[in-house]
Amino acid sequence: MYFVDVILPIPVEKAFTYSISEAEYSFIKPGMRLAVPFGKNKIYTSLAIRVHQEEPRIYEAKEIEQILDETPVINPEQLNYWKWMATYYMATLGEVMRAALPGAFLLESETIIKRLVQTIPEDIELEDEEALAILQAFEGRTVLRISEVMQLLDRKKVLPIINTLIDKGLVALDQEIYEAYRPKLVKYVRLADSYKAEDKMHEALDELDRAPKQRELLLTYFSLQARSKKPLKAKELQAQAQASSAQLKALVDKGIFELFELRQDRISYKGSDDTQVKNLNDAQSAALATINASFEQHEVCLLHGVTASGKTEVYVNLIKSYLDEGKQVLYLLPEIALTTQLVSRLQEYFVNKLSVYHSKYTVHERVEVWNNVLNKQDKAQLILGARSALFLPFSNLGLVVVDEEHENSYKQYDPAPRYQARDAAIVLAYQQGAKVLLGSATPSLETYYNASVGKYALVELKQRYGNILMPENTIIDIQDRHRKKKMNGHFSEDLILAIREALQEGEQVILFQNRRGYSPVLECKTCGHAPQCPNCDVSLTYHKHRGQLRCHYCGYHIAMLEKCMACGSIELDTKGFGTEQVEGELRQLFPDHNIGRMDSDTTRGKFGFEKIITAFEQGEIDILVGTQMLTKGLDFRNVTLVGILNADNMLNIPDFRAHERSFQLIQQVSGRAGRTQKRGKVLIQSYNPHHQILQQVSVNDYEAMYHEQLEERHIYKYPPFCRLIKITLKHRDFQKIEEASVWMGQALKNVFQEQILGPEPPPISRIRNEYHRNILVKIPRKQSLEKTKKAILKVRTTFSSIAQFRSVKIVLNVDNY
Repeated sequence: MYFVDVILPIPVEKAFTYSISEAEYSFIKPGMRLAVPFGKNKIYTSLAIRVHQEEPRIYEAKEIEQILDETPVINPEQLNYWKWMATYYMATLGEVMRAALPGAFLLESETIIKRLVQTIPEDIELEDEEALAILQAFEGRTVLRISEVMQLLDRKKVLPIINTLIDKGLVALDQEIYEAYRPKLVKYVRLADSYKAEDKMHEALDELDRAPKQRELLLTYFSLQARSKKPLKAKELQAQAQASSAQLKALVDKGIFELFELRQDRISYKGSDDTQVKNLNDAQSAALATINASFEQHEVCLLHGVTASGKTEVYVNLIKSYLDEGKQVLYLLPEIALTTQLVSRLQEYFVNKLSVYHSKYTVHERVEVWNNVLNKQDKAQLILGARSALFLPFSNLGLVVVDEEHENSYKQYDPAPRYQARDAAIVLAYQQGAKVLLGSATPSLETYYNASVGKYALVELKQRYGNILMPENTIIDIQDRHRKKKMNGHFSEDLILAIREALQEGEQVILFQNRRGYSPVLECKTCGHAPQCPNCDVSLTYHKHRGQLRCHYCGYHIAMLEKCMACGSIELDTKGFGTEQVEGELRQLFPDHNIGRMDSDTTRGKFGFEKIITAFEQGEIDILVGTQMLTKGLDFRNVTLVGILNADNMLNIPDFRAHERSFQLIQQVSGRAGRTQKRGKVLIQSYNPHHQILQQVSVNDYEAMYHEQLEERHIYKYPPFCRLIKITLKHRDFQKIEEASVWMGQALKNVFQEQILGPEPPPISRIRNEYHRNILVKIPRKQSLEKTKKAILKVRTTFSSIAQFRSVKIVLNVDNY
């Protein structure tokens, strides 16, 4: 007897064992995909992790359906990495598998019903109307999916009805598995061998005297081939000769042309092969030398360089040295928005070695990059990607660069595994014997602490490239400006004046408001009622261009109200403001200038970011309004003024990192100003201008912020002095969530005593009709992380075994910050 252990892409704890034949036993290798039956009638794509001869004791092993790969799609190093991630982030291997593999690798499995007879035989009686409805739905079709039947009958349990039809021999069940990935094939044209001789060529042209269009097509082919020896695309030839596909087909039918197909990668980059890496200035060269020296003692190095100090050029030089050694390099970015600018910079230097991998690319494009990395292709030596690029099948990794390492976007919140890409990248590099370079102008407190205690190496770049001055920061007291009537909408007179001056000089302006939409609250002036989302505990945000009120948590939306839902009054007023309102006000203040907006409403789709960033770089947009997307390391040469419209809403978030995040966000957005010779200006509007964070930002004093925040973290026992695990309980029944969270909180307090905070409702306590309760576990540095997690899992198992709590969802979030 032969068996294979597989991981299924579902959240189950253990691997499952299936039986295989002797031939399959010798063929299957760990890392291959197998289609296996699971449950009553489902087929899943699984991943083989071990072949053996030990029969399972608890259940009888089913047989596998089919083998889907000739060779493994993941390597053993990856499997070890997945196991670490599942253990550390308290997820299952199935959840890691689902996050890691491109969607096309997880084949779809749907139950299909096929109709066996066209007309119902006379001797069969069908009383059930729904059974007749199913048969009628087959009109003009041979197969139906179970999901379509459910939709048709508007009910979930359709199997009994289908079973009746199966019993009567009218339909049959079938499992359809289809491979989602198809390589892109491009049609090319070549001259048939028999027509390559000169006399044959003249003969062909004489033959085509009566078909002038076909003759023109053949002549165009000769002239294009004379210019270039590359294979000629069929579409390109048709376009050049202004011919139709029928005319090309006629030449193929006559045997003059032959069509052939070549596989083409969907993503290809243009660039010249001989672009030299830029020379570094003295400060950059010294930093690069120190980084290289530090890698002899440390695995991880932090490059703390002020905004516009030229960190990217240091990365490029370091990457080049690793690529020259034949190593793979992973360059991680927090936001897809950044890849747009960086791709064009990197492809100048590494045109034939660069591949990009992130979620806005199609399934096919991601599969191509995956296969190229797996097969160690030259075109995938340098991978530029967002956090999901960590899962690519590296086997020769030499360097990982984590740019803007402080960014919140590196943390995955939903679904599991809820990993921190920066920390996970350090483990990946350690497992593969690679080095890690973390870069930021405002490092996270934990990283800077690790560097200051000697766990990481620290390299600093304190001067901007070309000795350009840091921007001049000014804080504007908008409470005082309101009192003196010196405000125009949400703009102080100082800001309007500064924008006007910058525009007159032909310079560009960035305005930052960390809230999208037109207004976060719509309120009735008569009774004070504000429309709320029926599914979440939040007010609906007004989006003017759509004429809608929308919930940013569940997507619920209604048309803009004409009168109050509570009292019927037509006096409705908006409170607060978002990017859309700022954009509208700017259009009135500066009607002759182009205003752009960059937030998640305007950057949907694969090229959403690219369009806005390119337009701004080319000077088509004079003023760009945006949310925190703007803060992420973008490099605009002509921006001299940055305005922050309301710094307070970031400072007042109930989170232990609120002050650190505010400092990082304001400092980063300020860093977009004055990146060339002219000194930039930053105007920060605030109701609380004397707040210590704003004062520290105004003088670019990262160290003062770091020491002050570190002191607070030490007193209140927060990272880096302890680790955090957040446990979230979710349920639709308010009473049940209260009881469940109290039970869970008490059970954890019995084990961990004062290390438990909660249960507490979060600031938004109901989302998508589910009530949330949070419990925070604080783990001191000296306490074993492994034993703590085991104790939490033990409490969770006991909790799930209590009948009344079984329907309560539990989310475990390790390092939730």
